[in-house]
Amino acid sequence: MFTGTYTAIVTPFRNGKIDEAALERLIKFQIKGGVDGIVPVGTTGESPTLDYEEHIQVIELSVKLAAGKIKVLAGTGGNSTSEAIYLTQHAEKVGADGSLQVAPYYNKPSQEGLFQHFHAVARATKLPIMLYSIPGRCGIEIAVDTVNRLAHDSVNIVGIKEAGGNPDRVSQLRRALGEDFEILSGDDSLTLPFMAVGANGVISVASNIIPREVAHMVKAFQTHKPALALKLHDKYFPVFKDLFIETNPLPVKAALAMMGMMEEEFRLPLVPMGVKNRHALKATLKACGILK
Repeated sequence: MFTGTYTAIVTPFRNGKIDEAALERLIKFQIKGGVDGIVPVGTTGESPTLDYEEHIQVIELSVKLAAGKIKVLAGTGGNSTSEAIYLTQHAEKVGADGSLQVAPYYNKPSQEGLFQHFHAVARATKLPIMLYSIPGRCGIEIAVDTVNRLAHDSVNIVGIKEAGGNPDRVSQLRRALGEDFEILSGDDSLTLPFMAVGANGVISVASNIIPREVAHMVKAFQTHKPALALKLHDKYFPVFKDLFIETNPLPVKAALAMMGMMEEEFRLPLVPMGVKNRHALKATLKACGILK
């Protein structure tokens, strides 16, 4: 259902508003690049700074612009269960293909609290749900036992975006949940290591700027061409790392601006990258042939 390459797409702004023309360019670029889908208004899409109307606007636009050519896995999680339900139901209403549900952040629920949260969201929608475990941002991990319990409790909980940086977790999840449960890497630099132990692909930041190359790498591994996949990984590894030289999505938005795809605009508390890191990123993009 959700395997291959999914782009955690940025939300472009212009003069404080959502830049719909830039979003259209970005999504067409993704379709042309051959990705399997996009994830609007996730972490990379600056979801914490969008109000409810804007959040739904971006999802609805993404569905319209994807036009059935690629899937839309809408970021509709939250640290409030009622908010997550509200956004998920609206994503379903506007035609999203699925929902990405991040672990509630800041309020740090117990594993039972996580179970009840995701259980309530799953009951409120018919959309297939991908859980999202990213302890570095949320302060908690969705335990393997909790994932297993949720998958057996709710038929529409179909997978997880795993962004804990540990291949052992992929092995543990695969062992506990079997082959049908989908596991996507949440880190570009760990896509191949994760796929080697059972992941089905990636939700990628890098594919915002190199969709064809990331999709090619993932497809190469899926079609039993590990040498080609490794060659692509090695070539773009410096990009994978430098896109996190500062807080995501600062570097990827800077890179897209350098490519002429959009304005480099953020909402506070995010601010543009520092000069030193900007120069380092630009040098990496040039060295890898992304910029001339």
